[in-house]
Amino acid sequence: MNTLLENMHDGVREEGIRRAGEILRDGGLVAFPTETVYGLGADALDAEASGKIYRAKGRPSDNPLIVHIAEWDAIETITEDLPPQAKLLSDAFWPGPLTMVLKKSARVPYATTGGLDTVAVRMPSNEIALALIRAGGGYVAAPSANTSGRPSPTTAQHVLEDLGGAIDMIIDGGPVSIGLESTIVDLTEEIPVILRPGYISKEMLEKIVGEVRVDRGLLADDPSVRPKAPGMKYRHYAPKAPLFIVEGDRAHVREKINELTAAEYESGRLAGVVATDESFGVYMHAVVKSIGSRDQELTIAQHLYSILREFDLLEVSVIYSESFETPQMGPAIMNRLMKAAGHQVIRV
Repeated sequence: MNTLLENMHDGVREEGIRRAGEILRDGGLVAFPTETVYGLGADALDAEASGKIYRAKGRPSDNPLIVHIAEWDAIETITEDLPPQAKLLSDAFWPGPLTMVLKKSARVPYATTGGLDTVAVRMPSNEIALALIRAGGGYVAAPSANTSGRPSPTTAQHVLEDLGGAIDMIIDGGPVSIGLESTIVDLTEEIPVILRPGYISKEMLEKIVGEVRVDRGLLADDPSVRPKAPGMKYRHYAPKAPLFIVEGDRAHVREKINELTAAEYESGRLAGVVATDESFGVYMHAVVKSIGSRDQELTIAQHLYSILREFDLLEVSVIYSESFETPQMGPAIMNRLMKAAGHQVIRV
């Protein structure tokens, strides 16, 4: 398959959006930018089209897709028994990086929801994404546009590396602004439950709807759990080399990472280190990359996946990463790192 690449670095191009919309309405696949990561879109109400997403990504068929909409009224077509919290949260955070899990209507095929009676819905804030959703019929199912298990794509080049030749079109809107997937909150329970942390924090949600719980399985790795939201069950975001997170007092963390990289170096191998601007110059005998500044946590989120992909190109033997307990996005960053590492943690 010849994958078309549509450049929209300067904003929405109507002709390109029209062509992309036609591809979606004809049952094809289009990768597109959102404010979080690049998504791989198909007509959410077309079971066969949703099936193409799973096949292109190599994604397990019980891992639900998120349905992207561009207008609030569209939610009534794909949900039932809409709780009052949904409108409150949408007024506060939509368009934006928040996904709500709701009871699905009969219009949404089980191929889109991974066999579940719930549907995950979000309204992105990226103007290209909103234009594409409208052009494609109003309901676009879209997981991240990468091979399943790989680091999520934050540029069109990442999409091309993973899915070039396997999908119909990639819309290049430049680097994304956030870099981590949306917060997912389940509204089918009496008390809302966070199924995946993201830019919208627990504290931000509680200011709008009161008590919010965090799913206990977020950092667990139980293969018997059926995922209710994307990313709950399966290993995600993984680089090719083994990744270990080193946790503890920062001085001890730096000392331990240097000890580990020195051992690799002495054995004729080269390790990678995920550092910050503050610690970049501390590490030796390794390929060191700064993920951003601890004082600007959004930079850490923005660079996480691209850093992991860069290490793939360098073919390092192993990667050691500092941990990142930042105020707002710390839980989201560590959730992605934990999954990328397969929960391999060294505590010092």
